[in-house]
This record gives sequence, structure tokens and C-alpha cells, in this order.
Amino acid sequence: MTDNELGVFLRLRRAALSPTDVGLPAGARRRTEGLRRAEVATLSGVSVEYLTRLEQGRDRRPSVQVVNSLSGVLRLTMAERAHLYRLTKTADGAFSCVAHSETPSRDVRPGVQATLERLGPGPAVLLNRLGEVLAYTEGYGRLMGEAGVLAGDPPSLPRFVFGSPNARKVFPDWDEVADEQVSALKQGPFRAEPEAAALADELERLAGDAFTKRADTLPGLPRAHGLLRVEHPLMGLLRLRYETLLLSEDDRQRIVVYLPDDALTTSALDALLT
Repeated sequence: MTDNELGVFLRLRRAALSPTDVGLPAGARRRTEGLRRAEVATLSGVSVEYLTRLEQGRDRRPSVQVVNSLSGVLRLTMAERAHLYRLTKTADGAFSCVAHSETPSRDVRPGVQATLERLGPGPAVLLNRLGEVLAYTEGYGRLMGEAGVLAGDPPSLPRFVFGSPNARKVFPDWDEVADEQVSALKQGPFRAEPEAAALADELERLAGDAFTKRADTLPGLPRAHGLLRVEHPLMGLLRLRYETLLLSEDDRQRIVVYLPDDALTTSALDALLT
């Protein structure tokens, strides 16, 4: 798997834009999607050779001025700008906000536990940066327990998604769920952190290309909210809206809250809880 996360991110964002997005004429049909490298270089005020070095990983520490210029040209959101800045600081392993030797937290602070109790009985779950399930509400247990998602000690969403033969049935939109699990795992130092590297190796053995291709091509930018479809063994297909609540950098944990997206799902959740 690649260790050039900076280059992957720049290429993905360049491919996501069209000439008209940045004020250029559409021109003739292109063989590949997105902006050409020369177009991004010109608009950013850098040479094509330098942008090539960044995308290929031969230069991983661009200046703040270059980062700011690329962020503007690539139309990055605030979250994407923060991600790009973090990548320039961690690309060569010189600096990381998370110590490489730090074990991912599996402790649940009393205040966080109290928050989950307040969120119950609706579905909500506390995850650490490895996607391990640390705590959950009764609703989440009823929703995911029957499906086998909570097996393991501790339960692990990435291990279930990539290792369980039941995962594609539980999650009809499995490809999207798999993308999100890899993106979330890559938010931290990823392979620079021993436990994350060990988990990545395990997932590679479990799923092969289904994991490695995502690890090589997806940025560490999971969606903070969206729609999740779950095939519950008792209640059938459920549609759930989710919102992610990030805890402090010291915790490196997140709470995901699920809300019914339609009347059928509302009725099904009510039935599960009664």
C-alpha cells in the first residue's frame, strides 16, 4: 500500500474538478477526468515539475504559501484544507498530532458515558480511531447486535465490514460503507501508528484488494453525516440518517448518532425498543 497520502489527495482533488469550475474553457473532450496537472500548476503559481514531485511523493513538505495556493485552486472545503495541512506535516513522519507509540484510547470518560445515556434509547455508538466499539446505547445494541456487528472484544466495525461474510447483507450499500471505514482509519497517523498498521495488515489479509485499493486511493476524510441502509434480520431494510460528533483531540473518539429517515424505519426502531 502507498505511503504517499499527500500525492493521493492532490490527485483526487485535481480529478474532481472540471475546467469550468476554475474559470477555464471546457475545450475538447479529455481522455481523463478533471484538471490537467499543468492547469493546476499555472493557477497555483508553481511549476509543473514541482507539482509532479508533490503528487509522486518526491517532495512532501510544501511551504505554507504553496499549500494555501493549492487549497484555493482545488476549491478545498475547510475540512479538506485542514486535512491537506496535516498531510504536509505528517507525510515524512517528522511530526504527528498523535504520538506513534500512543495506544488508541479504549477508556470511556464518565461524561461521555452520561452523554450516551442521554442519547438513548435511540441508536448511538462511541468509536475510537481504529473503529472499535467502546460503548453504545440500547437502541444501537438492538439495531446491530442481531446482525453480528457487535461480535468481538472489543467489537470492530472495520473487521466486521471487511471480514464478515454477513457484512454485504447487513449493509446493502457495502461499497460506500467500506469507503467510509477506510477513510476513517486513515484520518490518524495510519501506518505510522503500530496498532493501526497491524489492523491494516489484518484487513489486507481478510479482504485483499477490496481493502488495499481503497487504502491506496481514498483520502482520510470520512463523511460527518449521511444515509446508512441496514438490513436488519427481524425488521428488514432500515434507512438511517447519521451525524458524527467528534470528541476532543485528547480522546480521539467520536460518537455516531442514528436517526430514522422515514416512517417505516421509525416504526421499526420503536418496535425494536419495545
